[in-house]
Amino acid sequence: MVARSLLGIMKHRTLSSSPALWASIPCPRSELRLDLVLTSGQSFRWKEQSPAHWSGVLADQVWTLTQTEELLYCTVYRGDKGWVGKPTPEELETVHKYFQLDVSLAQLYSHWSSVDSHFQKMAQKFQGVRLLRLDPIECLFSFICSSNNNITRITGMVERLCQAFGPRLIQLDDVTYHGFPTLQALAGSEVEACLRKLGLGYRAQYVSASARAILEEQGGLAWLQQLREAPYEEAHKALCTLPGVGTKVADCICLMALEKPQAVPVDVHVWQIAQRDYSWHPTTSQAKGPSPQANKELGNFFRRLWGPYAGWAQAVLFSADLHQPHRSQEPPAKRKKRSKGPEV
Repeated sequence: MVARSLLGIMKHRTLSSSPALWASIPCPRSELRLDLVLTSGQSFRWKEQSPAHWSGVLADQVWTLTQTEELLYCTVYRGDKGWVGKPTPEELETVHKYFQLDVSLAQLYSHWSSVDSHFQKMAQKFQGVRLLRLDPIECLFSFICSSNNNITRITGMVERLCQAFGPRLIQLDDVTYHGFPTLQALAGSEVEACLRKLGLGYRAQYVSASARAILEEQGGLAWLQQLREAPYEEAHKALCTLPGVGTKVADCICLMALEKPQAVPVDVHVWQIAQRDYSWHPTTSQAKGPSPQANKELGNFFRRLWGPYAGWAQAVLFSADLHQPHRSQEPPAKRKKRSKGPEV
């Protein structure tokens, strides 16, 4: 009963305030930088609620994460389950899989640096950038929201989507956390109109239409999950049949949710990186920016250069580009009409 009463006034934890409720995973900062990975446009569900303490939703549970030079610390809030304690080994395994900690960044960085002098220069400042392993549903609908958008606005859209259609999990301080909506919840007849009122614009139609397409035409969640076993090009082609999913969004889903580390999402900034730092230009002279054909050509260029984990290398350079001073002065001009923040 004491634990249940405490749930009504639960607060975001810090490592110093409640050390007994935290568990740790051996993980040097060179293998994972929370501040870079959780703000780099992969997941939009983490916020720094206290300095260096990141809180968000993972596997329908609310977590806070922090780190030292050698350890990743985790604490979990169990909602109405009625008991408080440090994460169990099974729960820690969820975090381990989420950050794909079985993949050695040190080995990847060493390889990429040996074949790419530009990467070697950038890697010195941007250690610890790795790919998350996202839930396919969350990844799909988050990146449908990413179309012509920036990280700040995408984060707001995803949050409102979850508040409107996801299950309520727990309240910490004045923040109420929700799980990600199910396909069934997003396929309802009222979803599009509601999401338009919540500011998703034309993306609202794609969210509801894709949810219905998966349920009614593809047989449900299993179709999306089995794409993890399909070859990259097959999975990419299948995703592009969904409303609102183009070449770039399909590559994001392949890379971040379907275990296709060779997928290279190409947006205007990756395009600029390729031209500015690698003197790459499409063979099709008409291609002045990202297009399905040019995206594939650029992806192949980076796959030849970096190898089977090309998408991970791209994520390092994308994160580095996010943190460059020149980003605030870059086009596209249309961004000036919207809220500030780098596009993904």
